Amino acid sequence: MPVQQWNPRLYDDRHSFVARYGGDLIDELRPEAGERILDAGCGTGDLAAALAEAGAEVVGVDSSAEMIDRARERFPHLDLRVADLLTLEPDSGYDAVLSNAVLHWVPDATAAARALARTLRPGGRLVAEFGGSGNISAILDGARALRAELGLPEAAQEWYFPGVDEYSAVLADAGLEVTGAWLFDRPTRLDGEEGLAAWLRMFGSPLLADAPDPDGFVERLTGRLRPVLHHSGSWWADYRRLRVTALKPAGDRRRAEST
Repeated sequence: MPVQQWNPRLYDDRHSFVARYGGDLIDELRPEAGERILDAGCGTGDLAAALAEAGAEVVGVDSSAEMIDRARERFPHLDLRVADLLTLEPDSGYDAVLSNAVLHWVPDATAAARALARTLRPGGRLVAEFGGSGNISAILDGARALRAELGLPEAAQEWYFPGVDEYSAVLADAGLEVTGAWLFDRPTRLDGEEGLAAWLRMFGSPLLADAPDPDGFVERLTGRLRPVLHHSGSWWADYRRLRVTALKPAGDRRRAEST
């Protein structure tokens, strides 16, 4: 899969909806003052800052050094670190983990879930939301058809978009008890007449891979998707999200103490 490149200022300027929609997760998490919380995939820091405002002791991690640099610029008082989810230190000291719009970027879902579970103390909780089964299906179908017409190879595995049962099993395998799971449509308005083109350039590198003229590819793809995704005067991404909540069983402490 091509390495995703991030432009943090463009991310903030044109795609602030990612953090805005993630605000609901904080309500779901219900952070308490003094809790130690990991923001797994913190981006440019908005949700980590909101958690800190609620009184939590927050650590934000992201695999993109560029995103962390921007987050540190915006929120210099926060503890923000460059770290890959799969190589997180098994801290086992967090009261909660929050993750927004991140886990669909990690194809090895089992390894990611286990890594997050290891950071939680017994009784700790996880709240996460990311692309679910059927996410951006129109965009994917259009890009795949265009690639075939242009004689381009099939794109590498783009993202991981599971359903409720599949991801519940992933969390259970990681030793977490699933307390809630919802798969729902969330059509998302993209700013400006170039909204879909900007989205493709920010998030769609797997779809543009190997195209000799990426700008031309984007122009042709947006043209064929206009009848489907442009309405009410705006471009819309056909998002479908999976939200999950889970707990690390308190019995883990007893097992740890007995070994």
